[in-house]
Amino acid sequence: MKYYFIVNKESRSGKGGVIWSIIEPKLQAMDIQMEVFFTERRGHASKLVQAVNELGAECVIVVIGGDGTFNEVMNGISNFDQVSLGYIPAGSGNDLARSLGLVRDPFKALEVVMHPKKIQMLDIGVVTRLGKSRRFVVSTGLGFDAAVCHQSAVSKMKHLLNKLRIGKLTYVGIALGRLFHDPPVTMEVCIDDEAPRVFEKTYFVTAMNMPYEGGGFKFCPEAKFDDGKLDVIVVSGMSKLRVLRILPTAFSGKHVGFSGVDVFRCEKVVFRAEKPMMLHVDGEALFLRRQVEVDVLPGRVRMIMG
Repeated sequence: MKYYFIVNKESRSGKGGVIWSIIEPKLQAMDIQMEVFFTERRGHASKLVQAVNELGAECVIVVIGGDGTFNEVMNGISNFDQVSLGYIPAGSGNDLARSLGLVRDPFKALEVVMHPKKIQMLDIGVVTRLGKSRRFVVSTGLGFDAAVCHQSAVSKMKHLLNKLRIGKLTYVGIALGRLFHDPPVTMEVCIDDEAPRVFEKTYFVTAMNMPYEGGGFKFCPEAKFDDGKLDVIVVSGMSKLRVLRILPTAFSGKHVGFSGVDVFRCEKVVFRAEKPMMLHVDGEALFLRRQVEVDVLPGRVRMIMG
């Protein structure tokens, strides 16, 4: 079995490169077949994985980077039957690792990847907008949370806080700013082909395959990555001050049950906003969209868990 390492050296302001530098000597001392590729630009990981998958042989692809890098790898795979995925977290949010309970220590994570004791099959979500599709494993959403993802990606504050090892605060600080900057909208949510449900003053809607997003917000505490379903959260119908009061409780999942916080479970969902809104996929911001369709692919991917 051959191992392919996809390394984003720039993840978390250079942490990906640091992690690679400390585990590379260990890998070189192992008697394994391996190749390493370093991402050079946005979308590059997908191209690298496409080339690997086209070789037609079973392999293990190990991702060193953040949730965005993992998402690119997922979107580059053409034959899931040939691939097992390993992950050594090196991002700011690390919601994938948090949701899966993966170890974050680089040496322990490498040990898990090279000597797996548990393989888990993960559902793969897909979001479609204007005929174009993109896969996800954590979440996808419209509105406030997507705007936070977009701004944090280009924020100088994120770089500084990452250096101070408190990058998670980037999302909190930006969230406060976006909350008072972006007006809520009217949103239609269509669950499993049912009649649309209309939500006034909607701040965001998100379809989640896992409990966490946005650097530790446990927006859908009951979401499961292997049940073939999505958990959908809609935050609407409340004042910005009330959102501000409730938001901190989302770190522990205690926001569920508050008036204005609705959670649904479904196999597919359609979001329609009254105007174009920011869209994110696994924390990576995409262009403004007014309508998106989200569902779960019939196939799954093998993930090395322990």
